[in-house]
Amino acid sequence: MVTSASPKEVKASFIDGNVATINGSDLRFVQYALGPKAQPNSRIRPGAIVRLMKNDDGDWIITQLPQVEGALISMVPQDGAIRALVGGFDFNKNKFNHVTQAWRQPGSSFKPFVYSASFEKGLSPATIINDGPLFFSAAETGGQAWEPKNYGGGFDGPMTMRAALQRSKNMVSIRILNHIGAKYGQQYVTRFGFDADKQPAYLPMALGAGLVTPLQMAASYAVFANGGYRVNPYLIADITDPYGAVVSHPQPLVAQQSAPLAITPRNAYVMNSLLQSVAQRGTGAKTNELKRTDLAGKTGTTNDTRDAWFAGYQRSLVAIAWIGYDNPRSLGDKETGGGLALPVWMDYMKRALQGVPEYKPPIPPDVKTLGGELYFDDMTPGHGFVATVGVSQAPADIGVSGVTAPTPDVGDQEKQDIMNLFKGQ
Repeated sequence: MVTSASPKEVKASFIDGNVATINGSDLRFVQYALGPKAQPNSRIRPGAIVRLMKNDDGDWIITQLPQVEGALISMVPQDGAIRALVGGFDFNKNKFNHVTQAWRQPGSSFKPFVYSASFEKGLSPATIINDGPLFFSAAETGGQAWEPKNYGGGFDGPMTMRAALQRSKNMVSIRILNHIGAKYGQQYVTRFGFDADKQPAYLPMALGAGLVTPLQMAASYAVFANGGYRVNPYLIADITDPYGAVVSHPQPLVAQQSAPLAITPRNAYVMNSLLQSVAQRGTGAKTNELKRTDLAGKTGTTNDTRDAWFAGYQRSLVAIAWIGYDNPRSLGDKETGGGLALPVWMDYMKRALQGVPEYKPPIPPDVKTLGGELYFDDMTPGHGFVATVGVSQAPADIGVSGVTAPTPDVGDQEKQDIMNLFKGQ
């Protein structure tokens, strides 16, 4: 409780009688509530109840009780051992565990699973796909009109899949799922542990319109981190009796030993390469501040920014950060997973990876490097490789960025193929 308050100093008493003094720059956050023009219902004055916490320097500061919630889960990709679990802001305020109980839309953080599925159908990071507009009227869809957009609007024309994932291009993800088939995509993502009934076999699945929990996302990204194996998250390492003797010890599935393959090691290797590109040069490039070259991950932002995600990993640790309201509403027009969730992820990983050496995975024998890009050895140019999707032929001026222009028109056949998905054909 506040005992005295001025623009220069606030004193507050705890229930045990101890007194905290807040002054100087530590009051900057609440200056608006200390001046003579402060609104009566927000003014800090004697008798007011305030929330205090200590900053990194050990000084007391006044904080607000946020309405927004968050979650963080980290686990060892090799066996599923959970290293950290933050289910929300304050258990005393809200006992709902957002890591295990919150079913939310993953947005673009789901795109890697669609990309992974496409590699089994002949596509590769070098496949050129049209980032061009799509529109379907209500009459065409049999329901509501659908005009998917890229974040920020605009279209950049044909580009490689690597460039598209780096820039999180929605039109490219939709065309990928249309090419491989939504039913196949739905079936494929269950390999990672996702529920088929929560990932409807429609094109919006490519944009993360289904439902997942942060725990599911951690286990699923672990597949990319550990070389393709599906492990089960677990919390309890040992159970001991009063004398310290171990009476129960878990027998977790271990990658490359007892865990089943979810995807092929070559698929995991190529996906790891793509996700490292996102972390180094794409929407997750802020991770470069950690000064590591072995980080991989993907941002996620849903419609109206109702959910913000960052899903990422290093070989030894996968972590998922999520932010959103319990009753879904916008976090703000300009907010993104890269702006909200990624800093949380980085703050955790900066400490968690201290002293952990960098890791460079060996290239699998059935992956080839041609022209600086990765291919499956039985799906190379001229031999099962799908060179383009949504463009008549591969543009000749694809550069280092993986992007070219102008944007070609959507062909009648492509549009009809997509419409067939709405009609269940």
